[in-house]
Amino acid sequence: MMKKVLPLAVTAALVAGCAADDPNRRAKTGAAIGAIAGAVLGHQINDEKGAVIGGVAGAVAGGVVGNYMDKQQLEFEQALAEEQRQHEIEIQRLEDESLKIDIASEVSFDFDSAELKPSFRPTLDKVADILQRYERTVVHVVGHTDSVGAEEYNQRLSERRARNVAEYFASRGVLSERLRAEGRGEREPRATNDTAAGRQLNRRVELYVKPIVEGQEREAYEAPAGPASWQ
Repeated sequence: MMKKVLPLAVTAALVAGCAADDPNRRAKTGAAIGAIAGAVLGHQINDEKGAVIGGVAGAVAGGVVGNYMDKQQLEFEQALAEEQRQHEIEIQRLEDESLKIDIASEVSFDFDSAELKPSFRPTLDKVADILQRYERTVVHVVGHTDSVGAEEYNQRLSERRARNVAEYFASRGVLSERLRAEGRGEREPRATNDTAAGRQLNRRVELYVKPIVEGQEREAYEAPAGPASWQ
C-alpha cells in the first residue's frame, strides 16, 4: 500500500510547487513526472538502486536521444583527442545510440595487474566529468584479456580490472547506481592470440555508455552484447 501512496504523495507535492503563474511551470512539471516515472521503473525492475537512478536521472525521450548522445560523443572526442591520437582510446557510436569507448590495457594497467596506472587517472577524470554531466545513461565497464595463462585466472583478472575502473568513476562522483562492471576474460578476442600485436588488442577495457530511453529504461541496464569474435 505504501508503494502506491508514496508516488501519489510525491507527485502532489511536486506539482503543487509548480504554481500556475510560474514561468518555469512546464519544466518543473516535466521534472516531477520524470522523477515519478523513474521511481515506478525502479519498482518494476524490483531493484532499489533502479529506483534511485530513475528518480535522479530520469530518462531521455526517444525523439531526442540521438541529439543527447551526439552532444556527449562530441564532448568525449574533444576531451580525449590526444588519447585518440596516441591510439590509447577508441570511441565508437553503436546502432542502439550507445557509445563504446575502448581503452588499451597497456596505458591503464601494468602487465598482470588490476591496479590503475597513476598516469592514466587524468584520462579517466575527463571521462568521469562528462559522465557526471550526462547522467541519463548507464555505464557498463567490461574487462577483457588475451589467452595467455589459465582461463579462470584471466576471467578473475578481467573482473578486477573492470571493477577498479567502475570504482574509480564512483570515487570521482559518478553515481554508483549508474555503474555496472563485468569481466569476460579471454572469451571475446578482437584479433588472433597467436601474435603479440593481436594479444595487445585483446587486452582491453570497454566502456558502454547506454542511454536511458523513455519506455525502454530496462534496456539501459542490460549487459551489452559482445562484438563478433576474431575468426
